[in-house]
Amino acid sequence: MKNISEILEGVKTVGIGGHIRPDGDCVGSCMALYLYVKTYYPEIQVDVYLDNPKPVFGHIDCMDEIKTELDGDKEYDLFVTCDVSARDRLAIAGPYFDTAKKTACIDHHISNQGFAQTNHIRGEVSSACEVLYGLLDPEKVTRTIAVPIYTGMVHDTGVFQYSSTSPETMRIAGELMKTGFNFSKIIDESFYQRTYVQNQVMGRVLAESILLLDGKCIIGYLKKKDMEFYGVEGKDLDGIVSQLRLTEGVEVAMFLYELETQSFKVSLRSNGKVDVSKIAVYFGGGGHMRAAGCDLQGSVYDVINNVTEQICKEFQECEV
Repeated sequence: MKNISEILEGVKTVGIGGHIRPDGDCVGSCMALYLYVKTYYPEIQVDVYLDNPKPVFGHIDCMDEIKTELDGDKEYDLFVTCDVSARDRLAIAGPYFDTAKKTACIDHHISNQGFAQTNHIRGEVSSACEVLYGLLDPEKVTRTIAVPIYTGMVHDTGVFQYSSTSPETMRIAGELMKTGFNFSKIIDESFYQRTYVQNQVMGRVLAESILLLDGKCIIGYLKKKDMEFYGVEGKDLDGIVSQLRLTEGVEVAMFLYELETQSFKVSLRSNGKVDVSKIAVYFGGGGHMRAAGCDLQGSVYDVINNVTEQICKEFQECEV
């Protein structure tokens, strides 16, 4: 697929969906595609389904039009997933994907095996938003469409600092900035700004973090009872694993928090030597070489021990 127009030809209804617990790249790519279709294909009925996006993305137009629940029985002519690495990661609208006449997947996860009829997966690219931009007509990317694309790129590149950031990434960011939005405000509000409680939680996790493997691995965790004490949810914990990664001497950072009793969301970050996507895939998750994640069952100590064992194996492979 060279242009999004190829899969939109002859289509009258389109559904768009992202992954569970949508991050900036997921929200950005889904909303950019939604706004693009809505603007340039008025004859197409388009719906976007996302799993309760955070209020922090309120600067993106038409967020109030997102559907957060199934809307009865529907059969879309086309269903497109954005930033979804595997079929079981698709949130809310899974049944609509299964019943759609045509399906397409736009993604950048190296672990994505291609679960749709048309798959446009570029594992070397910084973000799903950058992949999507390559499928749009650049001259049609207005300020309204540029904002969600830029937001997603900022999130998945760690404000253009991860190794996936390429000269092309920066060129696209520059083109988007020409449309005239307040890019520094987007970076501050959607990436750095935190509430007082979020800062308290991060401080606690950092203070109680553990160094393993001769200081090359750092682990932070938060149990459900602690989350309830602070009144926070998973969506309030963004940025903690990235802060752990910045610890001097650390090669791999792991942060886990309890979703339900003995059920943990695990986030992994690497400073380059270790491919954490291999570790995540081993446990049924996915991601990229330097940023990946998975869900695991067991006590906090079981999860830490099991993941650390795989991290240790990856370290050994690096040293061979």
